Amino acid sequence: MIDAVVLVSGGAAVTPYTDAENAAASGLAAGNTMTALRAHFVARGIRVFTAPARIGAGEVREDAGWQGFGDVPVVLPAEVTINAVGRVDDAGVALAGFLRWLAAERGLSTIALVGHSMGGLFSRAAIRELGGDGPRIERLVTLGTPWDGSVLGDLLDGEISESDAHDDPATRQIFAEARPYAAANSEGAAAEVSRRFLREWNERQAGVLDGIPVTALGAGYFAAADEPRQLWPHDGLVSLTSGRADEVPSAVLPVVERHSFPDHVHSIFFAEAFGLPWERALTWDPAVFAVVDEALGV
Repeated sequence: MIDAVVLVSGGAAVTPYTDAENAAASGLAAGNTMTALRAHFVARGIRVFTAPARIGAGEVREDAGWQGFGDVPVVLPAEVTINAVGRVDDAGVALAGFLRWLAAERGLSTIALVGHSMGGLFSRAAIRELGGDGPRIERLVTLGTPWDGSVLGDLLDGEISESDAHDDPATRQIFAEARPYAAANSEGAAAEVSRRFLREWNERQAGVLDGIPVTALGAGYFAAADEPRQLWPHDGLVSLTSGRADEVPSAVLPVVERHSFPDHVHSIFFAEAFGLPWERALTWDPAVFAVVDEALGV
């Protein structure tokens, strides 16, 4: 039995701290990644929190960007706030601090983590950082997490190239925007979502998830080609294979259930960009939420 669910957003996401009673009073209550999923848990009477995250170090008071938010009633210190464009292990330290704060301030002893995109990596780093000192992590669910690389990281690292787009207009557009976006926003994150980096990082994570059931959900709306499997099909940022953790060794991921959403995209950013309903995003679809509920046993 878990005391609460903690939602962890991903790279370059801005998310306020929320609980069932407190959320951003203007704009999207929990940011453009976790608002719908948080609302789902709140409506079901499940105790849920969102981990604060921002672009760069500091506190989360507002997000003036696309589909942002303001009027945040509870602002937590920078040391327990994830820098969503920084290094994965540093994010893990901040997230572990936040989880310890929840345990001390809210009386939580058992927690389930639901991470979107790099939030799944941040969650894994936090579990290692906790090392049994803090609330017990009972389950981990990842939505579109780059377990084994990402479109952005692998493109920057030279693991994939423009020729691998096979002239698919959507994928070519994603490639064209990836490099300038990373240059403008990354403080180390972009280099740490390549397959080359993550395969080495995964080796260092061996044993961390022992005893923790994991559910990995991947998406693959963009499917104009079959090869390389490192890219195709993909959700705009992460391949279906990587999101499902298909090639992650059992020493790293001993207990896992895998689910595929081939007609879904990574986030509402991609849904909006390609003229899809927001419900086709992994963090916005009730069908995805049903799988998450089952994985958490709630």
